[in-house]
Amino acid sequence: MKINSAEFVVSNSDYRSCPNSRICEFAFIGRSNVGKSSLINMLLQSKDLAKTSSKPGKTLLINHFLVNRNWYVVDLPGYGYARASKEQRRKLKSIIDNYILFRTQLTNLFVLIDSRLEPQQIDLDFIDWLGQSSIPFSIIFTKSDKLSNKQLMENLAAYKNKLLETWESLPPIFVTSSEKGVGRDEVLDYIESIINEISQADAQ
Repeated sequence: MKINSAEFVVSNSDYRSCPNSRICEFAFIGRSNVGKSSLINMLLQSKDLAKTSSKPGKTLLINHFLVNRNWYVVDLPGYGYARASKEQRRKLKSIIDNYILFRTQLTNLFVLIDSRLEPQQIDLDFIDWLGQSSIPFSIIFTKSDKLSNKQLMENLAAYKNKLLETWESLPPIFVTSSEKGVGRDEVLDYIESIINEISQADAQ
């Protein structure tokens, strides 16, 4: 897929105030500091469309970006930011849960995982919750350039094996590096295939 245009549209704390349209929304979420904003900027070929920061937990709202004037990238707040207050964590959980469960335009949720880390329980629990809630999702491993190819393959295998302890089959999985542009075509082609599939179904 070629990216011809990408623009910020709106930020909200309530899914009911998000854009009133039937356009497909592809949302991105992950633990704080997983590299979500950098990945979005890499996918959309923009240096600062999604605001990046060395300080975790900076995305506190639902951010909509209109891409090619026919689909949205949605940048969701990160989860698991330990330094947030109990009240702030409660508010963020409510923002995230309500968007995921009740936003009918949500077409696919990309769950970002740091490829350098062993499986984290907070990520596994979140993925299980998505499955129990029948949310369509995919997994994106980030920061693959920070590992040797051997270590990357070992980490991916360990993660897949961990998921298969509770899942009968694996969701689509992508490996990316925002710095090197790795995985960009694969993720965008996947998004395009879903949009085309929906368009064909609507035309019938």
